[in-house]
Amino acid sequence: MTDGTPIYDGIGEEALEALVDAFYAKVRRDPLIGPVFDHAIQDWPEHLEKLQAFWSSVMLTSGRYKGRPVPAHVKHADAISDASFERWLALWKETTEELLDAESAAALQDRAARIAESLSLGIAFNRDPAKALRAGS
Repeated sequence: MTDGTPIYDGIGEEALEALVDAFYAKVRRDPLIGPVFDHAIQDWPEHLEKLQAFWSSVMLTSGRYKGRPVPAHVKHADAISDASFERWLALWKETTEELLDAESAAALQDRAARIAESLSLGIAFNRDPAKALRAGS
């Protein structure tokens, strides 16, 4: 764990907070994934704080996030599709490029793609463990 000092000049706690707020405002308005999130999230202010802590931990190694994202997403597996992940990533790319310098945006996009892949694999494993294991070998 570090003190949360930015690795990239454009990525600090304030930038991550602004990014998460702007991104999830878009997510909530999106016709494909907005309904999925609105059904899953009961307390948006609390969820945004959790997501800010998540991205702080991911990008700043702050250690602020203490949750378990895969089980949280598996609970909603029936509502999440490959198209959902594609749209999430497209909105993330759009928002990072609007708010951050190119290097910081690219770093966040790369990390988000890895996270989406991990969540997608976790959901696939939950749906059909044997098939997921065969696909991974």
